[in-house]
Parts: sequence; structure tokens; C-alpha cells
Amino acid sequence: MNPTDSSEINVAQLLALRRESDALRVITEKLHVKEMGPADHIRTKHEVKAFVESGDSKAAEELLRLAQSRRQQNQSEKIQVTEQRSQRVDW
Repeated sequence: MNPTDSSEINVAQLLALRRESDALRVITEKLHVKEMGPADHIRTKHEVKAFVESGDSKAAEELLRLAQSRRQQNQSEKIQVTEQRSQRVDW
């Protein structure tokens, strides 16, 4: 994956990617699961596997929505931890 590629993946791309031999790996990379917390990372991989097996476009939409939400939640948690640490240092 190109690290400068910041574009979001869409349903049509997901449907096309599920036909690849290493679809699970490729899709999880495109969904940036490494930016999620450990539990969300694993949960998303299971959801990707279910999507790859089903090929349902509704599942693809839900997968995209959940992945984005999980990444944002993890980012928010990281920001909160950083702010809490900086407040402790200010004391």
C-alpha cells in the first residue's frame, strides 16, 4: 500500500478487492486496521473475512462505516491520553 494514499476506499473497490487471492490482507490494509485498538483490529478482521465470503454490498457499507468509526475512536482516545499526560506534566 502506498503510504501517501490518503483516499478512502469505497464499496465498489471493496467488492473488487474481495476477488483477490489475498483479499483479507489487502482489505484490512486499505481499512487501516493498524490505526485501531487491538480489539477493534481483530473484530474488523473477522468482519472483513465474513464480507469476503459473502460479497454483500450492504456488508461492505457497514464494514466501511465501522472501520472509519473505530479509527476515529482510537484517534480520539490517543488524543485524550496525550492531553492527560501533558496536564500531569504541567503540575
